[in-house]
Amino acid sequence: PAALTPATPAVPIGEVDASAAGARPTGLDELDRVLGGGLVPGAVVLLAGEPGVGKSTLLLEAGTHAATTGPVLYITGEESAAQVRLRADRIGAVAGNLYLAAETDLASLLGHVAVVRPQLLIVDSVQTITMEGVDGAPGGVSQIRAVTAALIAVAKQHAVTTVLVGHVTKDGSIAGPRALEHLVDVVLHFEGDRHAQFRMVRAVKNRYGPTDEIGCFDLGEQGITEVPDPSGLFLTHRQNAVPGTCVTVTLEGRRPLLSEVQTLVAPSALDIPRRVTSGLDASRVGMVLAVLSRRADLKLGKQDVYAATVGGVRLSEPSVDLAVALALASAVADLSVPGSVVAIGEVGLAGEVRRVTGVQRRLGEAERMGFRLAIVPVGSGAAGTPGGIEVREVEDIRQAMAAAFGG
Repeated sequence: PAALTPATPAVPIGEVDASAAGARPTGLDELDRVLGGGLVPGAVVLLAGEPGVGKSTLLLEAGTHAATTGPVLYITGEESAAQVRLRADRIGAVAGNLYLAAETDLASLLGHVAVVRPQLLIVDSVQTITMEGVDGAPGGVSQIRAVTAALIAVAKQHAVTTVLVGHVTKDGSIAGPRALEHLVDVVLHFEGDRHAQFRMVRAVKNRYGPTDEIGCFDLGEQGITEVPDPSGLFLTHRQNAVPGTCVTVTLEGRRPLLSEVQTLVAPSALDIPRRVTSGLDASRVGMVLAVLSRRADLKLGKQDVYAATVGGVRLSEPSVDLAVALALASAVADLSVPGSVVAIGEVGLAGEVRRVTGVQRRLGEAERMGFRLAIVPVGSGAAGTPGGIEVREVEDIRQAMAAAFGG
């Protein structure tokens, strides 16, 4: 095709004005941490999470804070305006500049945007909005793609920060076409057990900031509150040590979190013993069981095994392996791992304990929380660790058990 004269000529990158991409704080420090400083004008954010996890509550809180500096438009397609108002009253999220509309038609939604001229647009949820002239039911692939493309065009043209709420499938991935994740600027996952109060916001994609940060929140009857220091939430505060438990330090993004692993081993009355996990990767727990049986001579073949975390946190990092192994060995031998001990390391199939990343940061958090002995893999660079915690390096699972149980 014939070349066209561009409307704006290309300029050296050093002359490009970057002030237009400056982030505005949301008023929630934990959310700003994940976003990379705040919401960028014209950015399109996709917030995904399971039903009932608190997505709407979080966005009402963020919208109320943002309404102090300019108009905010909240489009609800799943609830009536009265239902959203009742929630806003309950959590104290009522502001004069926060506008609310119950719409499921894209043309009407764009009409509200033209009238209100918001600096922040919240669409809850994108699966409920329909576009006339596009085939397919609401929430279908064609509808979602068309609606999202139209909203992105409006956001970029008028520099309106747009937050789209998305549903997730049974396996936790975002429902609808994966193309949505490529179209938007930021993809956030809102995670948490519906039966626990702790929630985490995790960035999966972020064009304006890091993707290795998490934000921690507590969801209660009075709304959602920030948790800047969540380590104590995942520990059981007890006077005496109990067999079958061990504490580890995981890295969620750049943030170290102390977490407790609990296990229970009991004789099985079944031909095939039970293997039940909660908050842990079942395949990794099964691998650790096999390593203990073959490399440490623990008799687990006829035992029911239960393994869980405390506080509803989900631990999928390989560094949890050593704590799981020591908790299981503790349960089998009926020996307690001292309450001042943390275990960090990945367990290999040969029984070796492998190095993990961020050991210094993990040990610093353990020392801050009062732990006095850390069992870590050989070669972890323990020379520069905090002075208040003893570091014991181990090569394999047998050495780790000897360090935890005193020989």
